[in-house]
Amino acid sequence: MPAFEYRQAQEIRDVFAKHRIRYLFLGKSGAILLGFPDTTQDADIYVEKTATNCRALVSALRGLGFDLSDAQAAEIERGKDFVQLKNGPFDLDLVFAPDGIEQFADAWRRHIEVEGFPVCHIDDIIASKAATNRQKDRESLPRLRSFRQYWLRQRKK
Repeated sequence: MPAFEYRQAQEIRDVFAKHRIRYLFLGKSGAILLGFPDTTQDADIYVEKTATNCRALVSALRGLGFDLSDAQAAEIERGKDFVQLKNGPFDLDLVFAPDGIEQFADAWRRHIEVEGFPVCHIDDIIASKAATNRQKDRESLPRLRSFRQYWLRQRKK
């Protein structure tokens, strides 16, 4: 399975901006954009769950080259909690209700802009990973927490 690349994050950013999508990079892809030295196979996108945003998201995804079925488009338009896409140029997880984060507005207030990428704060990324309680997330949490300390020190400089 190919690794998610910076170029793909740029494609998401540019197409989502064109369609005025409100979203945040979440998960390991978000941490990587903050500088976390790791790889991931997909991008995790936390999408604001509004009717306008969700409809625009379907158009944006098709513009990126995702071959959405009618059922997938309907799930996205209604903001199903989690939609996994493997039918496009890269793997993409759409998260409308991430574990460990109460509301999009709260995450948006805390988010970080990195080269035009809207990214969840490292604390939200860690909270979400901890709340999912999956084995692979439990294994990455110590490294993410260590990175958090480094990242916070760098931001103070």
